[in-house]
Amino acid sequence: MQKTFSEIKLFQVKPDKLEQFEAFADTMAKEQMKQDGCMAIKYMKRFYTIDGIELGEAPRELSRIVKCVKYYSFWEFDNKENYGKATKWFFENYLKEVQRLLLAPFDINCGNSL
Repeated sequence: MQKTFSEIKLFQVKPDKLEQFEAFADTMAKEQMKQDGCMAIKYMKRFYTIDGIELGEAPRELSRIVKCVKYYSFWEFDNKENYGKATKWFFENYLKEVQRLLLAPFDINCGNSL
């Protein structure tokens, strides 16, 4: 397995900004993929849960929005130096616009793959 450097962001999007965030995520992902050393970028909307189901069954859809909708992004790079440059680029180009759509600042977790 090739060792890579990855980041996971958690976005807590305001309920009235979902369509805007999803359209913006599509735009961001296309540009993020062009960054040097980028191997993958994916966005995921958390709209299912395994709470209250039997193991082995399909997850159930969340029935209502409480405060926000959570989205996650997974951004993978060939090394941490290219990740650092791309993160600077992301903050310079998208931070202000993204923050307007969020309930709270996004969380970032990053590290080496196993």
